[in-house]
Amino acid sequence: MTTKRTSPNSLIAVDDTHAITDFDPNALVFNFAMALPGKASSRHTERAYFRWVDEYLVTTAKMKPTVGIDRHRRMMLLPVPVLRTILTAPQLRAWLGMLQRKGHGKQGLDQARAAIVTLADLLAEAGWMDDTQSAALSRVSPPKAEEGQRAGRWLSIEQLHLLMNAARQMAVTENQRLRNSVVMTVLCTMALRRDELSQARWGDLSLQNNRVVLRVHGKGKKGAYVDMPRPVVEAVHAWRAVVAADSLAPSPESPLVRRLWKNGHVSRYGLSDDGIWRIVGAAAEKAGIGHVAPHDLRRSVAGALNESGVPIDKISRLLRHSNVAVTERYINRLPKANEGALLMSDLLGLEDTSDLWNG
Repeated sequence: MTTKRTSPNSLIAVDDTHAITDFDPNALVFNFAMALPGKASSRHTERAYFRWVDEYLVTTAKMKPTVGIDRHRRMMLLPVPVLRTILTAPQLRAWLGMLQRKGHGKQGLDQARAAIVTLADLLAEAGWMDDTQSAALSRVSPPKAEEGQRAGRWLSIEQLHLLMNAARQMAVTENQRLRNSVVMTVLCTMALRRDELSQARWGDLSLQNNRVVLRVHGKGKKGAYVDMPRPVVEAVHAWRAVVAADSLAPSPESPLVRRLWKNGHVSRYGLSDDGIWRIVGAAAEKAGIGHVAPHDLRRSVAGALNESGVPIDKISRLLRHSNVAVTERYINRLPKANEGALLMSDLLGLEDTSDLWNG
C-alpha cells in the first residue's frame, strides 16, 4: 500500500494490487470509503451512496459500472482529477434530471443528490476541491418528482411460487441450487431487505422458546428477531451441510449466504447485496414474469399479508418499521385494485375474448 498525504485532512491511497482498470494507479485518488462513515447515518446509507456515486461516474465520466467488492475498491480509489472535472453544478443538475426522466421518485432523487454533495463536501474538507465549487453543488435542487419511492411491483402468490422454483431450476450445480433456495425462500417469506440478508451471519440463528429465529440487522443499527418458517429452516439446514462440510457447524461470524466459485465450491466470502439482486433478476427472467427487484418481494409479502387479513401490527413487526403508521403508509402506496372500469365494461355487456396477457 502506497499512501500520499499533502494536507492533514487528505485521505489518499493507492493499492497496486487492487487498482481499478479504468483508473490511473499513479494519479491522485480519494478514499471515499474511509471518509464516508463519519457522514453517513448507517451502513445501508453508505452502500446507497456508493451506488449513486458509481452511477454518476458511469454517466458523466464514461467509466464502466462496478458491483460488489469491485465497487468498494473503486470508492477507495476515486480519481481526484476526474472528480474535479465532473463535480460541477450543471452536470449534477443534468444527471438528476436524467434520473427523474427514468422514473426515479423524490426519495431516490434526494438520496442521489445527497451522495454527490457529500462526496464534494469531503473533497473540499480534504483540500482537493475548491470550497466555492462544493458550495455550488450544494445549491443544486433535485427536480420535482412523485413523492416516495418508485411504485415497483406487487407480485401475486402464484408469481412468488414461480420465482422460487425458477431460482432453483436455473442453478447449474447442487450447491447453487441450495444457496438460491435459501435466498429466495427468505426474501419471499421473511421480507428481508437484500442488504439485511447479505449481512446475516450463522451466529444470528438461534432457538427461542422452541422457535428458530434470525436476528436481523436492519436500517439505522436496529436489530430484530424474526421467526423462520419451517421451509426456510429446512433450506438453511440443507445449505449448512455444504457450507460446513469439513466441520460440525459454520463459524458464528461467517456469512449465512456465500458466493460460489465457478466449479460450484462454496467460497468463504459472503454474497453481496448486488449478488442477491442478480439472483432475483435472473430468476424473474427465467420465470417469464418480467423485471423484479429484491424490494419487490418485501413489498409483495406485505401486500399478500394485508390482503389475507393479517393485522397491521403483525405486518409492521415483520417489516421492522419504527411504528404502525409507517407500515400503513407503506401498504397504502401499494397499487390497489381500481375496478370501476371493469364494472362499467360488464354493465355495457362488452365481452372479453382476448388472451393478451398470456401471450
